Amino acid sequence: MSLLLPAFLTNTPLHPSFDRDIRDTHLIYDYDASNPETKQPEKWRYEIWFFSSDRIVYAIHGGPMKGRTNYQTCTFQCIRPGELWQCNWLEETGSVVSLVYDITEQKLSTMISFSKGHWENRQAAHGDKRNPADFARWKSLAEIGKQTDRLMLSEQADILETFKGPGGLIAIAPDAVTL
Repeated sequence: MSLLLPAFLTNTPLHPSFDRDIRDTHLIYDYDASNPETKQPEKWRYEIWFFSSDRIVYAIHGGPMKGRTNYQTCTFQCIRPGELWQCNWLEETGSVVSLVYDITEQKLSTMISFSKGHWENRQAAHGDKRNPADFARWKSLAEIGKQTDRLMLSEQADILETFKGPGGLIAIAPDAVTL
């Protein structure tokens, strides 16, 4: 089988609890982290809106990626209905994100595999994908280094707010081009 890459493939059907558990859910959350340069403790505030069964919209308000607003194609997997969901996506920078949403504990566990270009050029990764210059610059970050030149970051976040709808994020077309 030949696929046009990048491609998103899953053989697991979307669990029927998706509409209740995930669709249109908006989370605001904080990571207890440390500044990459000073090593001092700080909060990294993020928000994510599970827009549809294959799209997310997010914004970063704290930490080294502060000032980034984006949307991505993603895949969802139900681990345990009403309790645990996984969401995975590829960034145009070459970074890969896997996020587990623990509904009952109000936690997010993430593994982010930052590409060399994304991590080492954090300022260049700021902006909004809706701005063509930002989008083009982000895509160029994926060309820096090789596949194994990555920072693997695993963190847990506390969910501060959970609600339905976009909040302050901007909706996208259901078939918005992401890569």
